[in-house]
Amino acid sequence: MKHTEAETHAVKEAAQTGQRGDWARAPERSNMLALRFICMMALVFGRHVTRLLLPPISLYFLLFAPTPRRHIKRYLFRAIGPRAGWIDGYRLLHAFASTVLDRVYFLRGRMDLFDVKVKGNLPLEAEALKGRGAFLLGAHVGSFEALGACKHHSQHKQALRLAMLMYPDNAQRITAILNAISLPEARPHVIALGRPHSMLDLRDWLDNGGLGGMLADRTLPGSEDQPAQQRGNNIVLPFLGQPASFNDGPFRLAALLRRKVFFMAGLYGGGARYDVQFDLLADFSERASDPAERERRIRAAVEAYVVHLEALCRAYPYNWFNFHDFWLEDSV
Repeated sequence: MKHTEAETHAVKEAAQTGQRGDWARAPERSNMLALRFICMMALVFGRHVTRLLLPPISLYFLLFAPTPRRHIKRYLFRAIGPRAGWIDGYRLLHAFASTVLDRVYFLRGRMDLFDVKVKGNLPLEAEALKGRGAFLLGAHVGSFEALGACKHHSQHKQALRLAMLMYPDNAQRITAILNAISLPEARPHVIALGRPHSMLDLRDWLDNGGLGGMLADRTLPGSEDQPAQQRGNNIVLPFLGQPASFNDGPFRLAALLRRKVFFMAGLYGGGARYDVQFDLLADFSERASDPAERERRIRAAVEAYVVHLEALCRAYPYNWFNFHDFWLEDSV
C-alpha cells in the first residue's frame, strides 16, 4: 500500500509539534490506578482468584472507553485485517490485564507460577560477560517484567543486570509502585534520562556489564535543553501499512556509547505462558567513519526496529498495548 506525500508530511508535522506526547498524561495515570488495584487483589487472594476479575474488567473497558476502543480498532484492522471485530478487542484488553496482574508476581520473584521460554539470550549474555553492556530496545508489547525470567535460564545469573531507562516523570510514577510491591532482589534499577548526570550514570552502568532497557515505540518528546543524542529525531516509516513516526533518540545513545542494540520482547501466550526473545538489531561498537555513515547506521537500526515490531504485531496481535492515537489520525 503506497502512501501519498501529503500523508507522510502530515504525520511528520504532527510528530514534530509534540502531539505524540499526549499519551504520556492520562493513559499512564490510568495504568497506575489499575496497577494499584490489581496489586492489592493479587497479594491478598492470589493469581488464580484474581484472574477471575479480568474478564469483567476487560469487557467494561471495551464497552465504556470509546477513545481507546477507537484506537484499538484501528490497530487490529492493520495487524489482523478487516475481519477484526469486538472479540479481538476483548482478547487484546484481556491480554493487557493479564500482563498487569502478572507484573505483580514477576516482581515478587514468583517465577514458579509461569511457563517461560527464552531464546536469543546467549549473544546478549556474552556481551554482558565481556563487561561491555548493551542496549535492549523493546515496545509496549507483552510484559517487560517477564525478562527477569532470563536469570533463571542463564548459567551466568550475575551477568544479567537490567536497568530501566526512563524519562524523569515516568520514572517517578512507576518507581514508587514497583518499589512498593517488589522484593529487593527483584526490584529493577532505574536510570532517569534527560538529567545532567544521566549519561555518566548510563555509561558507568554499561561499563560494568549492565544492560539498559527502554521501550522505543512511545519515546517522550524532548526539550531543547536536552542533548541532541537524547532528544533524537522523529523518522516517518511505514508501519502496518500506514506511515508512523518513530524517534531515533535511543539509537543515538547507543551510537554515542558504542554499544550493541538488541530487540527485546516478553510475549504473553495466554494462561501462564510467556515467550521471551532477543534479536540483534545493530552493532555500534565500531566508531563510524564519518557523520554521514553514523546517520546511515542509525536510520538502518530504526528501520530494523520497526520491521521487528511489525512482525511481532502480526504474529502476536493481542500483545501490543498502545491505546492512543499512534498514527496521529485524530490530529490530521
